[in-house]
Amino acid sequence: MSVRVRVAELSDHPAISRISVAAYEADGQLKDEIPYAATLADVASRAAAGEVYVAVDADDEVLGAVTFVLPGSQFAELSGPGEAEFRMLAVDPVAQGRGVGDALARACVSRARELGCSAVVICARDFAAPAQRLYARLGFVREPELDWSPMPGVRLLGLRLTL
Repeated sequence: MSVRVRVAELSDHPAISRISVAAYEADGQLKDEIPYAATLADVASRAAAGEVYVAVDADDEVLGAVTFVLPGSQFAELSGPGEAEFRMLAVDPVAQGRGVGDALARACVSRARELGCSAVVICARDFAAPAQRLYARLGFVREPELDWSPMPGVRLLGLRLTL
């Protein structure tokens, strides 16, 4: 399957919203975090605070999305000076396993390099094994000092890719 990554357009927002919530629900990330579904669905706020990218197929159908941010953005959780991060990487459950997440993550790494960033930092849920495997394949390394918890029962692992 051919996957292309591009900047999200306003017309993509409904699909991004639907896919983001569906992907996080499918892997169990929303069971204890009902408020986070609203954050995932609010694509306009994500686009205003950073850059939202979509992965599309040959028919320009949205298969997944990610939000790329720099330090100081309302969505930046880990990044410090000279670093970038990406958040809310989501792939439509029907398109998972086809390289969509890989393409989105690589687009964010490329964007960080374009901007001259020294590293990309991200979080992954402690139980999100497929995401952790993807990031390890891309060269991200676990940084335990970046681990954190936004609420009781939610453990996020910090990962860094030095550029």
